[in-house]
Amino acid sequence: MNQEQIKIIKTSFEKIEPIADQAGMLFYEKLFEIAPELSSLFFNDRTVQAQKLMKTLGVVVHNLENIEDILPNVEKLAIAHVDYGVKPEHYLPVGKALIWTIEKGLGDDCTTEIKEAWLAAYRFLSNFMISVAYNSE
Repeated sequence: MNQEQIKIIKTSFEKIEPIADQAGMLFYEKLFEIAPELSSLFFNDRTVQAQKLMKTLGVVVHNLENIEDILPNVEKLAIAHVDYGVKPEHYLPVGKALIWTIEKGLGDDCTTEIKEAWLAAYRFLSNFMISVAYNSE
């Protein structure tokens, strides 16, 4: 993930923030459509879960330029996800649902460059989370 991709992610997220609640709900609808078995991992009300997701995503996006500063919190989140029953293979459908949500949230404004930037960020963070959560066992 380079500086240009970080700029693209931040700019595109600014367009999604006003519809954060809707985007969060779209994410979970898509996630459970492509991986229905994951719905059993979520105990919170979906509206609450969608709000938590978008808040966390916002924190990550706003700190991409200083990603090292938030990696300790990302590590804690990754380890907590293991306790929730999340497995490494679950990260793939989550990434697909995220990119689909970005596409839906941006509509015609979603370009290949935007998708590639979000994919780069997701790959970086998901690989980090998988590494710290499962390779230390």
